[in-house]
Amino acid sequence: MSPRTAFKPIEILLVEDNPDDIRLTIEAFNGWKLKNNISTVKDGVDAMAYLHREPPYTEAVLPDLILLDLNMPRMDGREVLAEIKQDDGLKAIPVVVLTTSQAEEDVLESYNLYANCYITKPIDLDQFTKVVQAIDHFWLSISTSRISSESSYFRSRGGSTFAITSWQCGQPSIQNSTARTGEADASSDRACS
Repeated sequence: MSPRTAFKPIEILLVEDNPDDIRLTIEAFNGWKLKNNISTVKDGVDAMAYLHREPPYTEAVLPDLILLDLNMPRMDGREVLAEIKQDDGLKAIPVVVLTTSQAEEDVLESYNLYANCYITKPIDLDQFTKVVQAIDHFWLSISTSRISSESSYFRSRGGSTFAITSWQCGQPSIQNSTARTGEADASSDRACS
């Protein structure tokens, strides 16, 4: 059995306030090679209620992966990320920051808050689909690590990370990064295939 078919459907929590970005994300993930179930919430307050299974989310399934926008009403993504990574019951869940911000301070702050990945949202579906393929690659790499080390991988290393903050030749540029410092490893900069 291949690694892709050995997994149960991936439970994804999308924390996003823009209806167009929600639609685009769901469309892009419909073509994902791994089976997935996407739940959506529209702000940070609802995200934390969902993760803690508070009303109206008492039947919520704990996600395997969180896609988190930074700029949202009521509670922004930075606050959500900080709460998730301080909660012993949630901190092992990989968090992919998916935002329009390309500001270096947002990238660094996200990694200092232990984001596992930082992705700048592309505008069109084709580019967004390429981003989803990069998330697919990211998910497979961390899933393998999680299975082999029973989730201690994230606790001991602070998470496996990479950033997509620019495009090269129509492809996302992926940088391996250090979650604790937010510094990109320039020697590992490469374009996705």
